[in-house]
Amino acid sequence: MCTAIAYRTKRMYFGRNLDLEFSYREEVTVTPRKFPIPLRRMPALTEHYAMIGMAYVQEGFPLYYDAVNEKGLAAAGLNFPGNAHYFPEEKGRDNIAPFELIPYLLGTCATVAEARAALAKICLAAIPFSEALPLSPLHWMIAGGDGSIVVESTREGLNIYDDPAEVLTNNPTFGDQMLRLADFAALSPFPPENNFSARLKITPYSRGMGAMGLPGDFSSPSRFVRAVFVKENSLSDGSEADDVSQFFHLLGAVEQPRGSVRWDDKCELTVYSSCCNTQTGTYFYTTYGNRQISAVEMPEEDRRGAELLRYPLRTEEAVYYHPRPASK
Repeated sequence: MCTAIAYRTKRMYFGRNLDLEFSYREEVTVTPRKFPIPLRRMPALTEHYAMIGMAYVQEGFPLYYDAVNEKGLAAAGLNFPGNAHYFPEEKGRDNIAPFELIPYLLGTCATVAEARAALAKICLAAIPFSEALPLSPLHWMIAGGDGSIVVESTREGLNIYDDPAEVLTNNPTFGDQMLRLADFAALSPFPPENNFSARLKITPYSRGMGAMGLPGDFSSPSRFVRAVFVKENSLSDGSEADDVSQFFHLLGAVEQPRGSVRWDDKCELTVYSSCCNTQTGTYFYTTYGNRQISAVEMPEEDRRGAELLRYPLRTEEAVYYHPRPASK
């Protein structure tokens, strides 16, 4: 399962936790403007916006989990089992396979408004990447300078929702995720007021009691509520270093330690966490085995190229050992 967040300070940051029981050996991948992106039923994108994100590159194609383009538009695909439904190809519409949606939208759209207009013409067609990589049940969060939306293809059709919370997890559908926030409207980062009794004197005995009742389990609805709460009450000083640090703390509030989510002989954990400065295209990440923040930049010379740039993840812990103090 997964959690995606857009976080706005002086800049906008976008990222996610990828929670799975395995890794495809994904890499931070830069797709420059002139790298041809083949599409199964549409003309190839031979020139497009450059993008950077986390991808599993298969047969030369970047299967993006999440990415940001050079215009600051970001997208992430999250697991949506039992609800996702794709359709037969439809004549007169832009038939896009689900695995093509992120590179197609980020390659051709600069804003959420442009992505919304493109989505109005799209049929998310039931076209798998290959026999070895069948259709994945997904829904998507798309964010930019002009807001955030959620895209869900269900049996009812292609639904586009405004996302004022700028958070997305997995099931249930997005409307039901937002509805669940009403159950926790009384929570606060401040000490609770005594509304229990006008006669009894009741005082808090610990800090943090204003958030008592905030769900702490790892289910999708609970992670959604918890992520929205910590993001909405987040404070950072506006510097790049503090914003990025804070973003990873927000994702840390919903990360999954190994062993906490199990079924059969499988165990789900947070494979990686990402945070991208959507203005500069700098992609920060941590992995389960390496908590040190690593970064990949996307300078102008990388955007102009025609070949994918791939950066394998650093997955082994980097521990800083302090030198011994000098003798007096």
